[in-house]
Amino acid sequence: MADPKHFDQITERVERLLLRHEELQRTNSLLVEQVHALQAERDSLKSRLMAARARIDALLDRLPPGMTDANPDTRKERS
Repeated sequence: MADPKHFDQITERVERLLLRHEELQRTNSLLVEQVHALQAERDSLKSRLMAARARIDALLDRLPPGMTDANPDTRKERS
């Protein structure tokens, strides 16, 4: 039969590995939550940017015709 001390060492290592695994799972869950929060924030900022661009375009459309022709870069295509 194998040495009991050897079994104790293996048991201790397995327990440490299990604890580490649980820690990593918790860390991963927190990171996933952060990613979701950042994605939501990104989507919100994109939406706000598009709304601001639409307001600027509406204001530019209200300018007299000669005002926007003076600067050709004013109406660049946006991505």
